[in-house]
Amino acid sequence: MPVIINFKTDKKIKAQAQKIANEMGLNLSDILNVFLRGFIRKKEIHIDLKDESRPSDNLLKAVSDKDDKKKFKNIDDLKIYLKKL
Repeated sequence: MPVIINFKTDKKIKAQAQKIANEMGLNLSDILNVFLRGFIRKKEIHIDLKDESRPSDNLLKAVSDKDDKKKFKNIDDLKIYLKKL
């Protein structure tokens, strides 16, 4: 039985994603379900560091090192940390 998941995103991101999905003959639910299935199967999140936009504070918090309470102050710190993994 399908359930509804609500989440917030930037209005421009949603519009761009909908446009691309529509061009591919898909909708955002299709795209998000593919992402979630991959997340479940691989148990990992792919972050493209080639995107120079600043990640949200929530993303930085989520990928921070829980053991030593390390927080990333900027994208460069995050890139350095992820390259070490």
